[in-house]
Amino acid sequence: MRKSITVFIENPTEFKLKLIGYFSKFEVFSILDRNNFNQIPDLILEYDFIAALDKITDFENINFETLNYQFNKLNDWLFGYLSYDMKNKVENLSSMNFDGIKAPEMFFFQPRFVLFLQNDELTVEYLIHKNSDQDAFELVNAINKYELTFIKNVHKIIINQRISKNEYINTIGKIKKNIYLGDIYELNYCMEFYAENVKIDATELYNKICTVSPTPFSCYLRKNEINIISASPERFLKKEENKITSQPIKGTIRRGKTPEEDKKLALKLKNDPKERAENIMIVDLVRNDLAKTASFGSVKVDELCTIRSFSQVHQMISSISCQIDSKKNGFETLKNCFPMGSMTGAPKIKAMQLIEKYEQTKRGIYSGSVGYIKPNSDFDFTVIIRTILYNSSEKYLSFMVGSAITHLSEAENEYAECLLKAKAMLNAIQ
Repeated sequence: MRKSITVFIENPTEFKLKLIGYFSKFEVFSILDRNNFNQIPDLILEYDFIAALDKITDFENINFETLNYQFNKLNDWLFGYLSYDMKNKVENLSSMNFDGIKAPEMFFFQPRFVLFLQNDELTVEYLIHKNSDQDAFELVNAINKYELTFIKNVHKIIINQRISKNEYINTIGKIKKNIYLGDIYELNYCMEFYAENVKIDATELYNKICTVSPTPFSCYLRKNEINIISASPERFLKKEENKITSQPIKGTIRRGKTPEEDKKLALKLKNDPKERAENIMIVDLVRNDLAKTASFGSVKVDELCTIRSFSQVHQMISSISCQIDSKKNGFETLKNCFPMGSMTGAPKIKAMQLIEKYEQTKRGIYSGSVGYIKPNSDFDFTVIIRTILYNSSEKYLSFMVGSAITHLSEAENEYAECLLKAKAMLNAIQ
């Protein structure tokens, strides 16, 4: 059972920075920041800022059914992530490529404290035990007293590219051959950027990426040596009572240097037949995934190919929703939709087989999902893209970028799109 306290926060922006700094002393925590994107109603953002601290119990490398079982035992908040390679527990697939991050396939924890910041009001939910009220107030006081320090990397971090431009272009040719043969009609092909033997301040890196590229689904999750530092613009799945919403992104173009150019580029993206085809293909895939647990006739497209603007890029976003069948539950929907179609391609299983063949890095956490499950079984999960992964024990830093390949794709343009997506992360690191 949980109780809560609510306190007034004089400077919410500073308080968030202090909270992130204070949390960095702990081995396990989760922070999700909406970065003031609540002005977009159709994003359905429940909280401005939500954070979880002080692990009571945790689970890793279990399947969706066991996660459902453990949740039903606790009926409490769970925070964590599902790696892309959870696909191997859903389908007869494997992942044998190089893995520098070496993270568990899945991790969730039950926190003692859950903090919500809405405007200038902070609410702290906490599990009841002896002196629990006092502990909650002491946590808030400790955060308020935390002294902000800013650490600059003394040494320049050298970022390497796992595959060369020529290798990338040659691989696009092979993927398009698969498309012409009818094996697939879209595939999300990704490549890795990495740095070895590096020591970074992961907290400072998260603050930088939120400054360089604020997004509605940014997060910082730490599990011991594993750090997920994300500026994701994309939602995977949200459950609210009996309603499920998915909001895949497919379609990207850079921001303009002037307001006039910016408007022209957004319009160009909106009317681009290739980008629209990419998006609509994934919308169809998501509709099919949702239909497996939806009540009859409830799957609908609420929004198709809408343009949303972020600091670095314009993106094309669609929204698909359904009502869950009374004989099903949200965990079954989560399993049936995983991994998200926007990061695989279609048909999904064949696309995932070819991803394993053509990519040189095991995706691991990248293109998986991070989020939370509420005590009433509602949940919200994001897509792990625009994300830096860092293993502090291995001193290995990694991020991946990709794009959707269709029969209309031009390899040079797809490569340029990957570099555009990498820009914010490179700027934050260097």
